[in-house]
Amino acid sequence: MSFLAAVADERVSGVEFSDDALSVSLRDGRIITVPLVWYPRLLDATRAQRENWKVAGGGYGVHWPDLDEDLSTEGLLRGAPAPKGSLAQTAKKGVRRLGKRVPARSAMRRLSSRKLPHSSQNRA
Repeated sequence: MSFLAAVADERVSGVEFSDDALSVSLRDGRIITVPLVWYPRLLDATRAQRENWKVAGGGYGVHWPDLDEDLSTEGLLRGAPAPKGSLAQTAKKGVRRLGKRVPARSAMRRLSSRKLPHSSQNRA
């Protein structure tokens, strides 16, 4: 009995944002969707800053030059949020949401009560 194993290609092919989430498309067809509150620099960024991204790290990462933010597909697949200090800093100053500032805890509660879209493509 033989079968063809799917070849995993974890290189970045695209990046999209919703109000609450970051989605990174991989070359093998998977889409990684993570809460935007995990990445305070991206959460606080303008639409133009978010859309100015480049593939980095030999294809295995994303870089936002305007924000000095870098994410790897490895970290995204692991579900690794920004380091605790970054999240704590955002909680202290609040987050910008649709042009107004709201406490980060409130934004995180809203996000945790929502279900992110999951499919077989989202799982590693």
